[in-house]
Amino acid sequence: MDPTLEKLSARVREVVDLRHAASILSWDERVYMPPGGSAARGQALAAIQRLAHERFTSADVGEWLEYAKAHADGSDAHSEATAILAVTARDYDKATRVPASFVSELAVATSAAQHAWRQARAEADFSLFAPHLDTVFRLKRQYVAFFPSTDHPYDALLDDYEPGMKTSEVQAIFAGIRPRQVALIRAIAERPQVDDRLLRLPYSEPALWDFGVEVATAFGFDWTRGRQDTSPHPFTESSGAGDVRITTRFDPQEPFSTLWATMHEAGHALYEQGSDRRWTRTALEGGTSLAVHESQSRLWENLVGRSRPFWEHFFPALQRRFPAELGGATLDEFYRSINRVQPSLIRVEADEATYNLHVMLRVEMEIAMLGGEVAVNDLPELWNEQMREYLGIVPENAAQGILQDVHWADGLVGYFATYTLGNLISVQLWDAFQSVEPSRDDLMRHGDFSPLLSWLRREIHQHGRRYMPQDLVRRVTGSGIDPEPYLQYLERKYREIYGL
Repeated sequence: MDPTLEKLSARVREVVDLRHAASILSWDERVYMPPGGSAARGQALAAIQRLAHERFTSADVGEWLEYAKAHADGSDAHSEATAILAVTARDYDKATRVPASFVSELAVATSAAQHAWRQARAEADFSLFAPHLDTVFRLKRQYVAFFPSTDHPYDALLDDYEPGMKTSEVQAIFAGIRPRQVALIRAIAERPQVDDRLLRLPYSEPALWDFGVEVATAFGFDWTRGRQDTSPHPFTESSGAGDVRITTRFDPQEPFSTLWATMHEAGHALYEQGSDRRWTRTALEGGTSLAVHESQSRLWENLVGRSRPFWEHFFPALQRRFPAELGGATLDEFYRSINRVQPSLIRVEADEATYNLHVMLRVEMEIAMLGGEVAVNDLPELWNEQMREYLGIVPENAAQGILQDVHWADGLVGYFATYTLGNLISVQLWDAFQSVEPSRDDLMRHGDFSPLLSWLRREIHQHGRRYMPQDLVRRVTGSGIDPEPYLQYLERKYREIYGL
């Protein structure tokens, strides 16, 4: 290899290694670290992230990138080398706009915010978190100022998670799907409600954990390259395809949330584990965007995990684990129960028909906060008002409302839109898979998920960050992100369940 290109590759490998180290520290902080370690961990994370940022944004890297561009082989615009160079250059351009001192300050602030959020959520006291959230949004406004040429200030944040996506595009998608989802919810509300009491019996947490492990294993989760633990909010943390960690949680009021969280996070993990090893320690390692990532988790959790064919295979095994609770239940009763539509307070426990309304609420609030139109202390009241308007329910306390998600404490502002975008992509992929595998449902009835995983590996996972998100979706489905297949899926599914 050309000595200059080898220097560039070596520096990127070093930066990726530092980011992996930060990922493990962050995972431990949220899973095992004692509360007393908060301050020291924040400083350690800040040091590593600052070092990674400084090493990547040095003048040397800029010079090496210019050399690489000048000596690139223009004959193959789609080669691996061209893709690695393009993504590295794009990352470098964004990173050099952000001072290392800001990266360090944000790391310290979000570490403190995470611990404040945990305490505030446990005590349902927003005031404990409010000063930290104010700091996070102050820093996010400062971050936006590093990118003055964007069409909308929110574009700078959205692009971090969904490269190339504009705020105007997200708002147009939301405006298109909201009326039909609201109409569907209203139509369902006029029908007799599904009785789902069988889901709220006193299920054993260890038994549900074991069943979740059984399901994740059937999906194809590689336990030699991954593990599962518990955390207040389920998440996935990756340090490369060889070390992908997921978490779940148990709620005695919603015991099956343990299973849905395992399925959801396993979907994220399968994507990370499927990244081609050629991209290890390069800019192409990992997933191309959060919406594509979310399409994987929502596909496995909902399109697979809440489908009738899936439970035709797994329901007898679940009954054997819980004979007292489910021994007398029918498959149809269980299937209808897990797909009950009922406006709920908690996003991660929301049904498919109402889920996107939770996301829209949060995105609209982020945009208002970023523009200074809403003060931090006004958020709990605004949240309750929006929940009443969108879903017709009001949280009893802040833990059920504004404090339910950890994302703002993590500094993930601009992230939430990707949940809905991922929902849309998931159905596009689901339909594309069925077009090449007409026996899709029969495979699930036999508990065989290997053809689906193999197809996702080939079409999505192996590419890592090689393609821009919309380009990747278009390659696989023939179009960019399109709400229509998702809306048709919802209407078809719930028409059958509720007799609409």
